[in-house]
Amino acid sequence: MKKFVKLTDTAIPLTTENVDTDQIIPARFLKSTDKKGFGDNVFRDWRYHKDGSLNKDFVLNDEKFEGSILIAGDNFGCGSSREHAAWALAGYGFKVVISSFFADIFKGNALNNGILPIQVSEDYLKELLKTIVKEPQTKVTVDLEQQLLITPVGSANFEINSYKKICLLNGYDDIDFLLSKKDKIEAFEATL
Repeated sequence: MKKFVKLTDTAIPLTTENVDTDQIIPARFLKSTDKKGFGDNVFRDWRYHKDGSLNKDFVLNDEKFEGSILIAGDNFGCGSSREHAAWALAGYGFKVVISSFFADIFKGNALNNGILPIQVSEDYLKELLKTIVKEPQTKVTVDLEQQLLITPVGSANFEINSYKKICLLNGYDDIDFLLSKKDKIEAFEATL
């Protein structure tokens, strides 16, 4: 994974609430165990019409919105526990998802795949979505070290598991974290 310390970027506002993992990546695309290509099918049934043509009304297809930050409606990532949803979001290029609530399994899968889920209050989320919809070039800053979200709506602190914070800051997955402790592990083993 890549290190995540601080990010300033524009954002894409997905105002829909209760977005489940099947909407993020439809089940028919779950035949692969390789992460490659999942980003091409993120929100597939919303991005394209049944005939395969582009749905120009969907926010990811709206040229005025771009960025590596997804601002989603309440209750994002609910439904089944498929890790493929995080693969699809990461494959598309999202590094941060902001919502007022995340399903626990989705949150864990996102963190394991280098995506930072930031939970904010419902009021903050509503104001932020309104701001981004009105001014698509609005910049959002995420400072992981300080656990701080900075937007035109104001600053907001966010919570993150301390272990996952260390992993994101260093670009570690679980194995990389263990390898980073190799010297300490070997020193401990030598005392046995």
